[in-house]
Amino acid sequence: MIAHRGGGKFAPENTLAALRKGHELGFRGVEFDVMLAADAVPVLIHDETLERTTNGRGNVADTPAPVLGTLDAGAWFDAHYRGEPVPLFVDAARLCLSLGLWANIEIKPATGHEATTGRVAATLAAQVWQDAPPGLVPLLSSFSEAALAAARSAAPQLPRGLLLDAVPDDWHARMTALGCLSLHCNQARLDERTAQGIVQAGYGLATWTVNDPDAARRLFAWGVDAVFTDRLDLIGPDFC
Repeated sequence: MIAHRGGGKFAPENTLAALRKGHELGFRGVEFDVMLAADAVPVLIHDETLERTTNGRGNVADTPAPVLGTLDAGAWFDAHYRGEPVPLFVDAARLCLSLGLWANIEIKPATGHEATTGRVAATLAAQVWQDAPPGLVPLLSSFSEAALAAARSAAPQLPRGLLLDAVPDDWHARMTALGCLSLHCNQARLDERTAQGIVQAGYGLATWTVNDPDAARRLFAWGVDAVFTDRLDLIGPDFC
């Protein structure tokens, strides 16, 4: 089980507080999104724009990291988290290491910044996790094949996962071309036959976003290796 965006529905997404919450609730794996600020510094945020999860306005790609660091990324979720900043990727990486959390780093490039985001995120991840034990080596994933290709060139030693909404007929060729070890897809668009085909081909399979325990049980019965969940209370770290 992987805590979606750090803390699921229990903390403001993509913040250090969310990573701490996932750890507090017993999760050993977390997922979060990495995008580049205007100065090419990687930060944790999902949207290309600031309005939904911060008190800022405008585009992430047009805003330097020092400015992003002054924004409030917690109050939208709950007053308890007021003042929680947009974190730097390097700080999130170090926190995961200190807490013993395995990380699925979703490379989330702003439009037009795909290759650069993949290269920068992979380079920094390789530096921070260079001495990590095998169980904590992170996974780089993305919907962007250009970002994954750049990540592979920058840090070929780090495992990669291809994100897809629905699984297309050419999924195997795309995985092979990018050297990916796992495929991550929308659980609502996955069927048992496809799931078993991916697993039998030797790839890891993860699905998002699974918030219903019955759905999680069905997916595991199909051979799915992991699910991303927001409901850290219903689908806990030792579920199934």
